[in-house]
Amino acid sequence: MKKWIAFWSILKKDINNYYLKPPNISWGIIFPLSWTLMQIIRSSGEMTINDIRDLLPGLMAMSILFGTTSMLAVTITFERRGRSFERLLLAPISISTLVLAKISGAIIFGIFNSFVPVIFSSFFVGLSGISWARVLLAILLIAVTSTLMGLMIAVSAKEVFEAQTFSNFFRFPMLFLCGLFVPISSLPVFLRPLSFVLPLTYGTDMLKGAINYNSTLPPILSTFILLVFTLGLFMYCRYNIRRKWIL
Repeated sequence: MKKWIAFWSILKKDINNYYLKPPNISWGIIFPLSWTLMQIIRSSGEMTINDIRDLLPGLMAMSILFGTTSMLAVTITFERRGRSFERLLLAPISISTLVLAKISGAIIFGIFNSFVPVIFSSFFVGLSGISWARVLLAILLIAVTSTLMGLMIAVSAKEVFEAQTFSNFFRFPMLFLCGLFVPISSLPVFLRPLSFVLPLTYGTDMLKGAINYNSTLPPILSTFILLVFTLGLFMYCRYNIRRKWIL
């Protein structure tokens, strides 16, 4: 019971202090909305219904990726600079509880971001025939793995600009390597192995299968791989925090 109280207290504090601030809410809406509009405008009005649905999985995955990693870069680095993160480490709670509490707000924020392109696209195309259960599962797994990658980067940086810079080394290559907008089969042969060591590849493939039924991997396999990534990233983040501040 004490763990849940501590978990909820940290999550509530993060939501009130960071995620419910107007600039962050507007970022969560404007960023995915601007990318969606850019793709539609780029087509000069020639984009078909199938084209929009083909773009939707990539837009959703990208919105989650940038939303989760950007918010953790802010929350963790601000708290490290104000030494409130160190005070949390002195609290009588486990590292696992602390990590879960810190990533939960970013996961919720990422899930919120993912539905902005969906809502906007619904004004242009019909969304019937989508397997929403598989979409929700894919969104959750992408949000969790992206958040843990963001935490891994954030605990290694001292300032927000450092965390954002480090994040960009991961985020922008993933836009091209993970099949968001460019099929992996179209990539040069020497780059394709890199695609399959990135968790976003499997989440995007799950979204494509749920929305357009054109996934390249079985959903069960993608889910299993993402769960392995989740466990591995969680263990690494917990170890890294313990190594830097406790041991």
